[in-house]
Amino acid sequence: MRVGVTGSTGFLGTALSAALEGRGDDVVRFVRPTSTPVAGARVRWDPERSLIDENDLAAAGGFDAVVNLAGTGIASHRWSAPYRRRVLTSRTTATALLVQGLSTLTSGVAVLVSGSAIGYYGDRGEEVLDETSSPGNDYVAEVCREWEGAAAPFARTGASLAFARTGIVLGRGGGVLERLSPLFRAGLGGVIGSGRQWMSPISLADEVAAITWLIDHQLSGAFNLVTPEPCTNRDMTVALARALHRPSVLRVPAFALRLTLGRELADNTVLTSQRVVPTALAASGFTFTSTDITSVVASALA
Repeated sequence: MRVGVTGSTGFLGTALSAALEGRGDDVVRFVRPTSTPVAGARVRWDPERSLIDENDLAAAGGFDAVVNLAGTGIASHRWSAPYRRRVLTSRTTATALLVQGLSTLTSGVAVLVSGSAIGYYGDRGEEVLDETSSPGNDYVAEVCREWEGAAAPFARTGASLAFARTGIVLGRGGGVLERLSPLFRAGLGGVIGSGRQWMSPISLADEVAAITWLIDHQLSGAFNLVTPEPCTNRDMTVALARALHRPSVLRVPAFALRLTLGRELADNTVLTSQRVVPTALAASGFTFTSTDITSVVASALA
Protein backbone atom coordinates (compact mmCIF):
# COMPACT_ATOMS: atom_id res chain seq x y z
CA MET A 1 0.00 0.00 0.00
CA ARG A 2 0.99 3.60 -0.48
CA VAL A 3 0.04 5.63 2.60
CA GLY A 4 0.27 9.38 3.04
CA VAL A 5 0.93 10.61 6.58
CA THR A 6 0.67 14.15 7.93
CA GLY A 7 2.31 14.87 11.26
CA SER A 8 4.78 12.12 10.38
CA THR A 9 7.62 13.57 12.49
CA GLY A 10 5.57 13.71 15.69
CA PHE A 11 5.30 11.10 18.45
CA LEU A 12 2.47 9.13 16.84
CA GLY A 13 3.43 9.84 13.24
CA THR A 14 6.98 8.58 13.69
CA ALA A 15 5.81 5.30 15.23
CA LEU A 16 3.08 4.82 12.62
CA SER A 17 5.38 5.53 9.69
CA ALA A 18 7.97 3.09 11.00
CA ALA A 19 5.33 0.37 11.47
CA LEU A 20 3.91 0.87 7.98
CA GLU A 21 7.34 0.76 6.37
CA GLY A 22 8.24 -2.25 8.52
CA ARG A 23 5.44 -4.25 6.93
CA GLY A 24 6.40 -3.17 3.41
CA ASP A 25 4.12 -0.18 2.77
CA ASP A 26 5.32 2.92 0.93
CA VAL A 27 4.97 5.96 3.19
CA VAL A 28 4.69 9.44 1.71
CA ARG A 29 5.28 12.08 4.36
CA PHE A 30 3.62 15.48 4.20
CA VAL A 31 6.28 17.94 5.38
CA ARG A 32 6.09 21.60 6.33
CA PRO A 33 8.89 24.14 5.70
CA THR A 34 9.83 23.88 9.40
CA SER A 35 9.64 20.08 9.60
CA THR A 36 12.60 17.88 10.42
CA PRO A 37 14.17 16.71 7.12
CA VAL A 38 12.92 13.25 6.13
CA ALA A 39 14.13 10.62 3.68
CA GLY A 40 11.95 9.04 1.05
CA ALA A 41 8.87 10.26 -0.76
CA ARG A 42 7.31 13.48 0.47
CA VAL A 43 4.72 16.11 -0.28
CA ARG A 44 5.70 19.63 0.65
CA TRP A 45 2.94 21.75 2.11
CA ASP A 46 2.39 24.83 4.24
CA PRO A 47 -1.09 24.78 5.79
CA GLU A 48 -0.64 28.21 7.39
CA ARG A 49 -0.38 29.68 3.88
CA SER A 50 -2.86 27.21 2.33
CA LEU A 51 -0.16 25.86 0.02
CA ILE A 52 0.39 22.28 -1.12
CA ASP A 53 2.86 21.24 -3.82
CA GLU A 54 0.76 19.84 -6.65
CA ASN A 55 3.84 18.47 -8.40
CA ASP A 56 4.74 16.48 -5.28
CA LEU A 57 1.17 15.17 -5.10
CA ALA A 58 1.31 14.09 -8.71
CA ALA A 59 4.74 12.51 -8.23
CA ALA A 60 3.46 10.51 -5.27
CA GLY A 61 1.40 8.51 -7.75
CA GLY A 62 -1.76 8.38 -5.68
CA PHE A 63 -2.54 6.90 -2.28
CA ASP A 64 -4.34 3.83 -1.04
CA ALA A 65 -4.84 5.57 2.30
CA VAL A 66 -3.98 8.79 4.11
CA VAL A 67 -3.59 9.33 7.86
CA ASN A 68 -3.97 12.88 9.11
CA LEU A 69 -2.16 13.54 12.41
CA ALA A 70 -1.30 17.21 11.93
CA GLY A 71 -1.82 19.62 14.81
CA THR A 72 -0.08 21.70 17.49
CA GLY A 73 0.12 20.11 20.94
CA ILE A 74 -2.91 21.07 23.02
CA ALA A 75 -1.10 21.10 26.37
CA SER A 76 2.34 22.23 25.19
CA HIS A 77 1.92 25.78 26.50
CA ARG A 78 -0.33 27.88 28.72
CA TRP A 79 -3.54 28.80 26.95
CA SER A 80 -3.18 32.38 25.82
CA ALA A 81 -5.72 33.59 23.30
CA PRO A 82 -3.18 33.38 20.42
CA TYR A 83 -2.16 29.85 21.41
CA ARG A 84 -5.78 28.71 21.61
CA ARG A 85 -6.28 29.96 18.05
CA ARG A 86 -3.11 28.18 16.93
CA VAL A 87 -4.22 24.87 18.45
CA LEU A 88 -7.54 25.10 16.59
CA THR A 89 -6.36 26.44 13.24
CA SER A 90 -3.34 24.12 13.06
CA ARG A 91 -5.88 21.30 12.86
CA THR A 92 -8.70 22.79 10.84
CA THR A 93 -6.64 24.56 8.17
CA ALA A 94 -4.32 21.58 7.67
CA THR A 95 -7.23 19.14 7.46
CA ALA A 96 -9.21 21.32 5.06
CA LEU A 97 -6.13 21.78 2.84
CA LEU A 98 -5.47 18.05 2.88
CA VAL A 99 -9.04 17.22 1.87
CA GLN A 100 -8.86 19.80 -0.91
CA GLY A 101 -5.55 18.39 -2.16
CA LEU A 102 -6.77 14.80 -2.12
CA SER A 103 -9.84 15.81 -4.13
CA THR A 104 -7.57 16.76 -7.04
CA LEU A 105 -6.14 13.25 -7.37
CA THR A 106 -7.63 11.44 -10.34
CA SER A 107 -6.89 8.05 -8.78
CA GLY A 108 -8.80 8.90 -5.59
CA VAL A 109 -8.03 7.72 -2.06
CA ALA A 110 -9.76 4.65 -0.61
CA VAL A 111 -9.68 5.76 3.02
CA LEU A 112 -8.79 8.80 5.11
CA VAL A 113 -8.12 8.29 8.81
CA SER A 114 -8.33 11.75 10.33
CA GLY A 115 -7.08 12.48 13.82
CA SER A 116 -9.30 13.55 16.67
CA ALA A 117 -9.30 12.95 20.43
CA ILE A 118 -11.52 11.79 23.27
CA GLY A 119 -11.56 15.42 24.33
CA TYR A 120 -14.54 15.46 21.95
CA TYR A 121 -16.71 14.30 24.86
CA GLY A 122 -15.68 16.94 27.40
CA ASP A 123 -15.48 16.44 31.17
CA ARG A 124 -18.15 13.83 32.00
CA GLY A 125 -17.34 12.51 35.47
CA GLU A 126 -18.42 8.89 35.99
CA GLU A 127 -20.41 8.58 32.73
CA VAL A 128 -19.29 5.77 30.45
CA LEU A 129 -18.74 7.21 26.97
CA ASP A 130 -18.71 5.49 23.61
CA GLU A 131 -18.88 6.72 20.01
CA THR A 132 -22.63 7.39 20.28
CA SER A 133 -22.19 9.78 23.23
CA SER A 134 -22.88 13.48 22.69
CA PRO A 135 -20.01 15.96 22.36
CA GLY A 136 -18.91 18.16 25.22
CA ASN A 137 -19.10 21.95 25.31
CA ASP A 138 -15.65 23.01 26.54
CA TYR A 139 -12.75 24.34 24.50
CA VAL A 140 -11.10 20.97 23.76
CA ALA A 141 -14.45 19.52 22.70
CA GLU A 142 -14.93 22.49 20.37
CA VAL A 143 -11.50 21.90 18.83
CA CYS A 144 -12.31 18.22 18.23
CA ARG A 145 -15.71 19.00 16.70
CA GLU A 146 -14.25 21.53 14.28
CA TRP A 147 -11.29 19.25 13.52
CA GLU A 148 -13.64 16.47 12.51
CA GLY A 149 -15.85 18.96 10.69
CA ALA A 150 -12.92 20.03 8.52
CA ALA A 151 -12.47 16.42 7.36
CA ALA A 152 -16.19 15.74 6.84
CA PRO A 153 -16.29 16.95 3.18
CA PHE A 154 -14.02 14.03 2.24
CA ALA A 155 -16.98 11.69 2.73
CA ARG A 156 -18.61 13.23 -0.35
CA THR A 157 -16.06 11.39 -2.49
CA GLY A 158 -17.71 8.12 -1.52
CA ALA A 159 -14.49 6.85 0.07
CA SER A 160 -14.14 5.76 3.70
CA LEU A 161 -13.60 8.41 6.37
CA ALA A 162 -12.65 7.34 9.90
CA PHE A 163 -12.20 9.67 12.88
CA ALA A 164 -9.55 8.35 15.26
CA ARG A 165 -10.57 9.72 18.67
CA THR A 166 -7.37 9.01 20.52
CA GLY A 167 -6.99 8.74 24.28
CA ILE A 168 -3.83 9.06 26.39
CA VAL A 169 -1.09 7.30 24.44
CA LEU A 170 1.64 5.70 26.54
CA GLY A 171 4.87 4.70 24.85
CA ARG A 172 8.57 5.47 24.72
CA GLY A 173 9.81 8.47 22.81
CA GLY A 174 7.21 11.07 23.67
CA GLY A 175 3.75 11.81 24.94
CA VAL A 176 2.66 11.61 28.57
CA LEU A 177 5.18 8.92 29.55
CA GLU A 178 8.12 11.13 28.57
CA ARG A 179 6.90 13.73 31.07
CA LEU A 180 5.93 11.37 33.87
CA SER A 181 8.76 8.83 33.87
CA PRO A 182 11.52 11.16 35.16
CA LEU A 183 9.31 12.26 38.05
CA PHE A 184 8.37 8.70 39.02
CA ARG A 185 11.95 7.44 38.67
CA ALA A 186 13.00 10.20 41.08
CA GLY A 187 10.30 9.14 43.54
CA LEU A 188 8.31 12.32 42.91
CA GLY A 189 5.33 10.80 41.12
CA GLY A 190 1.91 10.98 42.66
CA VAL A 191 -1.83 11.39 42.31
CA ILE A 192 -3.05 14.45 40.45
CA GLY A 193 -5.93 16.34 42.03
CA SER A 194 -8.38 13.98 43.70
CA GLY A 195 -7.09 11.01 41.72
CA ARG A 196 -10.69 9.96 41.11
CA GLN A 197 -10.91 11.45 37.61
CA TRP A 198 -11.23 8.84 34.87
CA MET A 199 -8.54 8.41 32.25
CA SER A 200 -8.65 6.43 29.02
CA PRO A 201 -5.18 5.30 27.99
CA ILE A 202 -3.86 3.18 25.13
CA SER A 203 -0.43 1.75 24.48
CA LEU A 204 1.53 3.20 21.57
CA ALA A 205 1.65 -0.28 20.03
CA ASP A 206 -2.15 -0.61 20.12
CA GLU A 207 -2.61 2.96 18.86
CA VAL A 208 -0.50 2.22 15.80
CA ALA A 209 -2.18 -1.16 15.30
CA ALA A 210 -5.64 0.42 15.55
CA ILE A 211 -4.88 3.09 12.94
CA THR A 212 -3.45 0.40 10.67
CA TRP A 213 -6.62 -1.65 11.24
CA LEU A 214 -8.80 1.29 10.17
CA ILE A 215 -6.72 1.64 7.02
CA ASP A 216 -6.66 -2.03 6.10
CA HIS A 217 -10.40 -2.52 6.62
CA GLN A 218 -11.36 0.84 5.09
CA LEU A 219 -13.65 1.62 8.00
CA SER A 220 -15.87 4.68 8.29
CA GLY A 221 -17.19 6.55 11.31
CA ALA A 222 -15.86 7.55 14.72
CA PHE A 223 -13.61 5.18 16.66
CA ASN A 224 -12.38 5.64 20.22
CA LEU A 225 -8.74 4.57 20.33
CA VAL A 226 -8.54 3.66 24.01
CA THR A 227 -8.00 0.48 26.01
CA PRO A 228 -11.16 -1.53 26.83
CA GLU A 229 -10.76 -0.80 30.56
CA PRO A 230 -10.57 2.88 31.58
CA CYS A 231 -8.81 3.70 34.84
CA THR A 232 -8.70 6.45 37.41
CA ASN A 233 -5.73 8.74 37.80
CA ARG A 234 -4.95 6.92 41.05
CA ASP A 235 -4.95 3.56 39.20
CA MET A 236 -2.55 4.93 36.62
CA THR A 237 -0.28 6.40 39.30
CA VAL A 238 -0.10 3.11 41.18
CA ALA A 239 0.56 1.09 38.01
CA LEU A 240 3.39 3.35 36.85
CA ALA A 241 4.99 3.49 40.31
CA ARG A 242 4.90 -0.30 40.65
CA ALA A 243 6.36 -0.83 37.19
CA LEU A 244 9.25 1.52 38.04
CA HIS A 245 9.61 0.16 41.61
CA ARG A 246 9.11 3.59 43.11
CA PRO A 247 6.77 5.00 45.76
CA SER A 248 3.73 7.08 44.81
CA VAL A 249 2.86 8.84 48.06
CA LEU A 250 2.84 12.43 46.81
CA ARG A 251 -0.21 14.35 45.65
CA VAL A 252 -0.36 17.33 43.31
CA PRO A 253 -3.35 19.40 44.47
CA ALA A 254 -5.74 20.82 41.92
CA PHE A 255 -5.15 24.42 43.02
CA ALA A 256 -1.40 24.07 42.38
CA LEU A 257 -2.02 22.81 38.85
CA ARG A 258 -4.42 25.66 38.16
CA LEU A 259 -1.84 28.18 39.36
CA THR A 260 0.92 26.60 37.28
CA LEU A 261 -0.95 25.77 34.07
CA GLY A 262 -3.86 28.17 34.24
CA ARG A 263 -7.34 27.13 35.36
CA GLU A 264 -8.78 26.36 31.92
CA LEU A 265 -5.82 24.29 30.72
CA ALA A 266 -5.67 22.31 33.97
CA ASP A 267 -9.42 21.69 34.12
CA ASN A 268 -9.61 20.67 30.46
CA THR A 269 -6.64 18.29 30.48
CA VAL A 270 -5.07 16.77 33.60
CA LEU A 271 -8.12 17.27 35.86
CA THR A 272 -10.81 16.29 33.37
CA SER A 273 -12.67 13.00 33.77
CA GLN A 274 -13.33 10.92 30.65
CA ARG A 275 -14.40 7.29 31.05
CA VAL A 276 -14.25 6.25 27.40
CA VAL A 277 -14.61 2.76 25.91
CA PRO A 278 -13.77 1.54 22.36
CA THR A 279 -17.16 0.10 21.43
CA ALA A 280 -16.90 0.66 17.66
CA LEU A 281 -13.31 -0.54 17.40
CA ALA A 282 -14.06 -3.72 19.36
CA ALA A 283 -17.18 -4.37 17.26
CA SER A 284 -15.06 -4.16 14.09
CA GLY A 285 -13.02 -7.14 15.30
CA PHE A 286 -9.88 -5.35 16.49
CA THR A 287 -7.94 -7.18 19.22
CA PHE A 288 -5.99 -5.23 21.85
CA THR A 289 -2.66 -6.49 23.12
CA SER A 290 -2.94 -4.32 26.25
CA THR A 291 -6.41 -4.24 27.80
CA ASP A 292 -5.88 -2.45 31.13
CA ILE A 293 -3.56 0.14 32.67
CA THR A 294 -1.15 -2.46 34.07
CA SER A 295 -0.57 -4.04 30.66
CA VAL A 296 -0.49 -0.63 28.94
CA VAL A 297 2.26 0.57 31.28
CA ALA A 298 4.18 -2.70 30.82
CA SER A 299 3.99 -2.30 27.04
CA ALA A 300 5.05 1.35 27.23
CA LEU A 301 8.13 0.56 29.33
CA ALA A 302 9.18 -2.57 27.43
